[in-house]
Amino acid sequence: MSVFDFDASVPREARERLQRMMDIPFVQELGIRTVSISEGEVRVAMDAGDKLNAVGGAHGGAVFTLADQAFALASNLEAWPQVALVASINYLRPGKGMLEAVARKTLETNRTSLYEVKVFDDGELIAVFQGTGYKLNGDRKG
Repeated sequence: MSVFDFDASVPREARERLQRMMDIPFVQELGIRTVSISEGEVRVAMDAGDKLNAVGGAHGGAVFTLADQAFALASNLEAWPQVALVASINYLRPGKGMLEAVARKTLETNRTSLYEVKVFDDGELIAVFQGTGYKLNGDRKG
């Protein structure tokens, strides 16, 4: 797979982990691509055109996966890895075109972190995802 051009603020250990996360076959098969990774924000995108449900909107599982990928990348920007403890999503309206998920950290403790991911279709908010990450080396605080 192609190597993403990471910002210098992302630690080497995190770069390797993030690249592996972007290269996961499931992510590739869904056409999820990383748009940008910067300090405090991750953007990923996916064309929903071939992932529509029976009533014509983007399949909820595809929207959730897009948001979850943004959360996974955002929660792994530091030197230590994180895994999801809890994730939930609120679907606000159907998406049909090019979807973009934007993840930002909202809270951090020694062991956990909280992220909000907003999913947009052509600039219109269609879903809000919230994920709690667990730091595998939880004695550190970012």
